[in-house]
Amino acid sequence: MINELKAYNAFNVALAADYRKLERIYKMYGSWPEAWAAEQSAYKVNAEKEWDKLGEHGIELVLMGDSRYPKLLKEIPWVPHGIYYRGKLSEAPTVAIVGTRKVSDVGRKLAFDFGKDLAGRGMTVASGLALGVDASAHEGALEAGGITLAVLAVGLDRVYPARHQALAEKIIQSGGALISEYPVGMVSYEGNFIQRNRIVSGLSLGTIIIEAPERSGALATARFALDQNREVMVTPGPARHPNYVGSHGLIKAGAQLITSSEDVLESLGLSSKEETGQTLELPNIGGDEAKICGVLKTEGRKLNVDKISDLSKIDAQTVSRLLTFLVMRGIIKETTDGQYYI
Repeated sequence: MINELKAYNAFNVALAADYRKLERIYKMYGSWPEAWAAEQSAYKVNAEKEWDKLGEHGIELVLMGDSRYPKLLKEIPWVPHGIYYRGKLSEAPTVAIVGTRKVSDVGRKLAFDFGKDLAGRGMTVASGLALGVDASAHEGALEAGGITLAVLAVGLDRVYPARHQALAEKIIQSGGALISEYPVGMVSYEGNFIQRNRIVSGLSLGTIIIEAPERSGALATARFALDQNREVMVTPGPARHPNYVGSHGLIKAGAQLITSSEDVLESLGLSSKEETGQTLELPNIGGDEAKICGVLKTEGRKLNVDKISDLSKIDAQTVSRLLTFLVMRGIIKETTDGQYYI
């Protein structure tokens, strides 16, 4: 019987990364190898050959149960069963920067400056490698010597758009990664870009929107971020500029208006030293974070999310999100089996 990784990859190829079909298969069998042993005759896929293709392109695959799988991504609705990557997955606090492909010169500079400043302060910058805002955010992070993650809507045997091949390679060489839920050979279907956006926001503590027109894909990323209980932050612009119609709509709906990296860090409950490259630090904690730490201190033992939720009277989704932040900041520790302690 083939292992979990090969079996999952085979199904992902056979089912063209259809989330609903993959979910149905996994729920039916509870194991990718067992599912493949039972179902493989229905598909014209050679599991070993498909697995070898990943190695040929330097692509790695990590499944949701693996400790390398990004912690924040595990918390989202429609969490990918597995993600492919080239490069190195970052464990640093991450912020997404997204916006229109048809960005103005002002918006392009904003994206670059936010990417550069936040990466210089120790954060990882996530985006989608698209033209416009995405590319500028990646380039800004790289200019600061920081880490950036690019989430693609195609298989990682190619780069989309093709003109960003050099940028993609620089992201990898600089310690970041290209990420996708799609297998080798997957092309860029329109729906893939929307689904990709949930991963961009899902990897991140919060999402910055720069220049989102009325029908911008960045608005979908903002909706995903809200569904994931993550911060949405928006840069304002001229009242009648078409590139800001969606942005201003988000602000009216309650998104955080930001004009600087300090605003971003404040919105995320983080602070950092002014010197570039120094790590983020935690200010005095309060609110629900303080309650969670109080529970762990009072109990004096390792607790899981549900127990902490019961004792703190905070809903489990919020507890899980705040625990991730607290672990990242070094306030609490996590065991390999999902328990937390001070």
